[in-house]
Amino acid sequence: MHFSHMILITLTFLLLPPSSSSSSSSSPETINNQPRCLNPFLQHKNDSLKDYILSLANHVDTANWIKNIRREIHEYPELAFEEIRTSSVIRRELDKMSIGYRWPVARTGVVAFVGSGLPPFVALRADMDALPIQELVEWEHKSKIDGKMHACGHDAHVAMLLGAAKILKQLETELQVILSSDSGVVATREGEFLAGCGCFKAVIHGCMIPPQDPILAVSASILSLQHIVSRESDPLDTPVVSVAMVRGGSDDLNVIPDSVSIAGTYRAFSKKTFYALGERIQEVIKSQSLVYGCSSVVDLEGNEFPRVPPTVNDKRIYDHVIRVSNLIVGEGNVEIAPVFMGSEDFAFYMDMDGDDVKIPGCMAFLGMKNRSILHHQHSPHSPYYTVDEDVLPTGSALHAAFAYTYLLILTSHPSTDH
Repeated sequence: MHFSHMILITLTFLLLPPSSSSSSSSSPETINNQPRCLNPFLQHKNDSLKDYILSLANHVDTANWIKNIRREIHEYPELAFEEIRTSSVIRRELDKMSIGYRWPVARTGVVAFVGSGLPPFVALRADMDALPIQELVEWEHKSKIDGKMHACGHDAHVAMLLGAAKILKQLETELQVILSSDSGVVATREGEFLAGCGCFKAVIHGCMIPPQDPILAVSASILSLQHIVSRESDPLDTPVVSVAMVRGGSDDLNVIPDSVSIAGTYRAFSKKTFYALGERIQEVIKSQSLVYGCSSVVDLEGNEFPRVPPTVNDKRIYDHVIRVSNLIVGEGNVEIAPVFMGSEDFAFYMDMDGDDVKIPGCMAFLGMKNRSILHHQHSPHSPYYTVDEDVLPTGSALHAAFAYTYLLILTSHPSTDH
């Protein structure tokens, strides 16, 4: 999960069913004149789907291939918009699988396609950027780039998605005749999941004649910003406003500075609260500046740290994720996740136009904490962060099963809103 505000490069696979002209003479209930299978939610053949997809994901060659991809990417981490080598590795593997793709997307991103290119569509996405952190884990595949590390699991995310692409490619012929926490634990929740995160920067200017002190205006602004949370917000909505930087003045203690800068972040789970919070921050800073005879410029839409909306899981997609997760990892390994104050730019996919959700989606966590081999599990963004690689095939199976079964439902019920 990505807790900063950086726009990330994405690797997306679109699983596309073909046109009806490819159906040949098979009936809607058969595939190549055999009973239709691998559709647990329509045909009640759960074991058939689970066993087949898991057998593809856990095949020794595939499992080792997924691990090796992760290790190769881990050794050569690249920061956002700099993933030249990583993108090359992805395209190399796609070429080997004869999977078509579009590149570059947003400089280094890759969009790959499986299927015919006709709707409906399912998109699976992975981050692939590293963090400016010096890895402190001593192991065979430690980062070879000083000051850079895959400390948030994006190397594992890419490897799992490439594994899903491999599985879906093997299922492509079936698609073309359709007519109509702990390791391995899946955790997600319906509705509001991760908080939105926005940054604000403000410069408060004092006046020379008569002299006005911007430091007083900044001090009043900081105190008033805290009142937004403590006095104006619904306590059950748990918004956060933090001022993390104040810059002004000089070593000459006898001189009032011309201007003072402040910056910080704000977070909220509700979209309504999140966007209103940004507007209120701007109002407070501008008003307090005027009270002290100063002027101010407030930036809520900086290019360096763009505003990331809350991650709100769509109920219908969430329900399907739960069904697939129960199928692949078992009901005992599916949990309702708590809400997280961290933010994730996956939300942009589900919130393409402000409050109007354009693409229904669901974000879920896959546990990587193996108590039997890891004495101490460090959190993402720690220089000691590690991944339980034995879980990678499970992640690939989850991606593939979600996309495959979701398309089966849509194509079997064409009137379904997608």
